[in-house]
Amino acid sequence: MLAEMRIQGLGVIDEATLELDPGFTVVTGETGAGKTMVVTGLHLLGGGRAEASRVRNGAEKAVVEGRFQAPAGSPAAKVAEEVGGEPDDDGSVIAVRTVGADGRSRAHLGGRSVPVGVLSELAEQLLAVHGQNDQLRLLRPAEQRSVLDRFAGDDVAAPLRAYRKVRDEWLRVTTELTERTERARELARESELLRHGLAEINAVDPKPGEDEELVAEARRLADADQLREAASGAQYAVAGSADGDPDTPGALGLIGEARRRLIASDDPKLRDLEPRLVEAETLLADVGAEIASYLEHLDADPARLEQVLARQSELKSLTRKYAADVDGVIAWAQDASSRLTGMDTSDEALAALAARRDELAGELAVYARQVTAARTVAAEELGRAVSDELTGLAMPHADIEVAVRPRVAEKGDAHAVEVDGRPLHAGASGVDDVELRLIAHPGAPALPVHKGASGGELSRVMLALEVVLSHSDPVPTLVFDEVDAGVGGRAAVEVGRRLARLARSHQVIVVTHLPQVAAFADRHLVVDKTADGILTRSGVRRLDESQRVVELARMLAGMDSTDTGRAHAEELLAAAKADKDSAPVVRRKGRGR
Repeated sequence: MLAEMRIQGLGVIDEATLELDPGFTVVTGETGAGKTMVVTGLHLLGGGRAEASRVRNGAEKAVVEGRFQAPAGSPAAKVAEEVGGEPDDDGSVIAVRTVGADGRSRAHLGGRSVPVGVLSELAEQLLAVHGQNDQLRLLRPAEQRSVLDRFAGDDVAAPLRAYRKVRDEWLRVTTELTERTERARELARESELLRHGLAEINAVDPKPGEDEELVAEARRLADADQLREAASGAQYAVAGSADGDPDTPGALGLIGEARRRLIASDDPKLRDLEPRLVEAETLLADVGAEIASYLEHLDADPARLEQVLARQSELKSLTRKYAADVDGVIAWAQDASSRLTGMDTSDEALAALAARRDELAGELAVYARQVTAARTVAAEELGRAVSDELTGLAMPHADIEVAVRPRVAEKGDAHAVEVDGRPLHAGASGVDDVELRLIAHPGAPALPVHKGASGGELSRVMLALEVVLSHSDPVPTLVFDEVDAGVGGRAAVEVGRRLARLARSHQVIVVTHLPQVAAFADRHLVVDKTADGILTRSGVRRLDESQRVVELARMLAGMDSTDTGRAHAEELLAAAKADKDSAPVVRRKGRGR
């Protein structure tokens, strides 16, 4: 829940701190005092759009800070952890939104600077703000479908997930089939070039690193005479002449002579050097053997050199066309093979794609029917639950009907799928349109709510919807901004009663101008406006019981200065308290979530 909110430099509010508790909190104040700035601040904390016009005149920036209670391990706490935010000493999470006079906006969460979108993610877990704009948004068909799906829960969500998964694959296959069909000639030319290149490469059959190996071998074959001369000279120097001429003993012969002289010496120091000569002799013997082996295998083979040069020519013909080296040519061939797999425009390939498309369309239709069936069941329950709420909101004869209708595909619709013999538009949310209809009284026609309801009735319909949906809503804090517009008298009392009952399971914050609603609050905040002739400032203060009486009397047509007004306010408070004390515990309705 939201434990505290601090506002600075926002609209007419210079600086204010709202300390909030669980239950029902009401915010009131005279017109123009700045009540809506409280809701504006909540919108900003929730990642809403920042506007420079909201910054107080003469201020450099507007700052809104919210302290949210988010237990460790909760979804909201995880949002903060993912961005490196740290909880405060009491375990709460602090979110800050700053809007400069130049319109630039900054956001912080848990002491870390974060993108504004992170505050939106946090608000999705903690906060839901409902105002008159939200009522208008709920009149849109897509929003009405979303409301029904939210009420239905996993009954719709599970088949809808399967539907979307199949739909993604169906769209991919359909798009590929269309592309291959429309680009058949172009793809055929491209595939022919790829096949020609692959045939040319396969005919040469290059091996990885072969070009470098051939360079080294060609160098050896071309320089065989020079290499033989160098190796023979080294062999002669090590082992001496091949015929054993004593006048040319080589290094091995000289070392042997040195060993014999040292052994024959009478001096022990000289004899001690002889083993080291043995080591040198052994090393030279190994070198001589390796040189001899090299000479034995070194052969000036003109035929082999010609083969190597011819092979190099074949490889160069490929590297000139396809890549800088043989390894690059092999990689090009692998890529070309993969591309050819997706470019097959033969009748067989197109028929296979068409068959897969039709198979997926059949699966899609199955899941679409499941989604529609689940929505139809939930629609009846939602309509009944909202109608029950309207009875308590002084609309006893009204009924809400939630209609689930198939969305028929128009001619040429690329996303059309046949369901039960009819072509329907397969959108991302299924094949259904959903419409909320109001039956104002028995015998009246069912009309779309925006046509069949007056302003006050529409407010009550939307509040009834929120009450029904809130029982399954995990968001702990609900904010209502003058959703009671156009309501008065007995209906206003019923609105207050419903909000008070809703506050048993949620933290409820309501901005209102109706004393009947304000009387049901557990705590009362008022936005005061003061002016010194130059600047107008507003602040927020919490009212005690006696101050509540004065404020309610003011809301009763400005009757705060009369005994009658105060008596009426006291009567409202007493009646609301008695109603709350006797109210039954709120039970979940509808689908029991």
